[in-house]
Formats: sequence, C-alpha cells, structure tokens
Amino acid sequence: MTRVVVPVRYPVTKHSEATLREAVRVATERTAELTVLHVDLYQQNRGVTRAELKRAVERLFGSLERTRYVVRRGFLVEETILEEVAAEQADIVVIGSKQASRWRRMLRRFLDDPDIETYLRQKLDCTVITVQPEQVAND
Repeated sequence: MTRVVVPVRYPVTKHSEATLREAVRVATERTAELTVLHVDLYQQNRGVTRAELKRAVERLFGSLERTRYVVRRGFLVEETILEEVAAEQADIVVIGSKQASRWRRMLRRFLDDPDIETYLRQKLDCTVITVQPEQVAND
C-alpha cells in the first residue's frame, strides 16, 4: 500500500492546513495510508501529544481513514522528518514551501546546489509534493 507522510506544525497554521489538505487529497486519490507528523523540538519542549495533534486535524478535516498521527521529538525539524520518512518507507512526502526552503538551507551546508526533491528521491526513493503559498491564498 502507498504511504504518504505530511509534516505539520502544531497548532496547525494556515500553511500546514493547506499542506494537509493536499496530503489528504493525494492519500484519498491513491487509497494510501497517511501519516500526519509533528516534530516537537527538544529545545522548545511543548509536550505536544498525539491525541492533541489528532484532535486538531480532525477539527479541520473530520475523521480520516487509514491515518496515523505521530509526534517525534528532535533537535532539528528537517532531520527528524527525514528519519520518519525513511522509517515509514514513505512513497510520497507532502511538504509546504516553507519546509522545502528550510531543507534547502540545511542541504546547502553539504551540497553546492541543493534540490530537495532530487535529494529526497535519491536518498529515500520517494515522490515529493511541495504545496506553494498561492495554494494557501486561494483557499
């Protein structure tokens, strides 16, 4: 079965809501399993729970079939997301353009011309869908 991972902020921002909407659409269209992921940074220690994340998403989208909610703790959001995508063996990752920009900055430390989509395809063998800001403004 196809696996879709979507990292989101908590509380859910407008950008995360647009990213979630696209991930739900993709998962529904492909009859895929969906993982909604939030990274709770050690240095901020907000103590976000899986139940809180699930309630927030279900307030926006209702009950979602084949969906699991994951809260991971980490020092760097990008690395924690990459670890979860690898652990899930995700086929598709849906990220907001802000997240893609952060990953590009992180990769610049290691590569001359970072292209997050190519990097993820090579390292994790998955498709990356980036939700652009105009998709938020049109909603």
